[in-house]
Amino acid sequence: MDNSLNKHIIAVVNQKGGVGKTTTAINLATAMAACGKRTLVIDLDPQGNASTGFGIEQSQRNPNAYDLLLSRTDLKSAEKPTKIPGLSIIPSNVNLSAADLELATMENREFILKNAIEKFSSDYDYIFMDCPPSLSLLTVNALVAANSILVPLQCEFFALEGLTHLLNTVKLVQANLNPSLDINGIVLTMYDKRNKLTQQVEEDVRSTLKDYVYKTVIPRSVRISEAPSHGKPAIIYDFRNMGSQAYIHLAREVINRKAAA
Repeated sequence: MDNSLNKHIIAVVNQKGGVGKTTTAINLATAMAACGKRTLVIDLDPQGNASTGFGIEQSQRNPNAYDLLLSRTDLKSAEKPTKIPGLSIIPSNVNLSAADLELATMENREFILKNAIEKFSSDYDYIFMDCPPSLSLLTVNALVAANSILVPLQCEFFALEGLTHLLNTVKLVQANLNPSLDINGIVLTMYDKRNKLTQQVEEDVRSTLKDYVYKTVIPRSVRISEAPSHGKPAIIYDFRNMGSQAYIHLAREVINRKAAA
């Protein structure tokens, strides 16, 4: 298959929870759809937070990502529309927590998601995969299916240490399973410019990873935190909020990086 078809398949990944990973996935996807891009989100987290963030009720989550990975359905049958024109989602629920054990016994287990996506990847301009907060078989499947990764990185003391583990995993995947995988970028989240630690983390990350780090930073925002409880991305919940505007700027950076690649 021509790899150009899946050049916009992006795994949003960080093995640490609570870093703004799901918030980044759903708001970037929303921004892309608002730009007229045909966009799909695949919720690969058993907690199903991305599904909740788009207002997908539990009763509407079948078939889902679990069924897709176990070949009980295909991508189009699992796809659900959201309230945002041009944006759909393959939802998740708690059943996905059993997928690691079931995938472990399957042949070519790392390529199951890639194979499921390949038949339909030309139907979308962007596919975002919201990965679980662990380096599990679900995450490896996403890294194999993706062409690039986007890493939300919280401005905290251990940020670089956790990132090192993730990047080592990416290198292993590149070497053994997906040589076309690259780093789309790293975005600093929960940014508080009044906090000296935030500034120090930013300096350390930018000096170490240079152009991999997006210029846009995502600030701490109560409105961003409130949005999922209303089943809406922050961009829809409060468009003028500084956090929403930051995600719009980030979407422009993502588009520009892909165009320049």
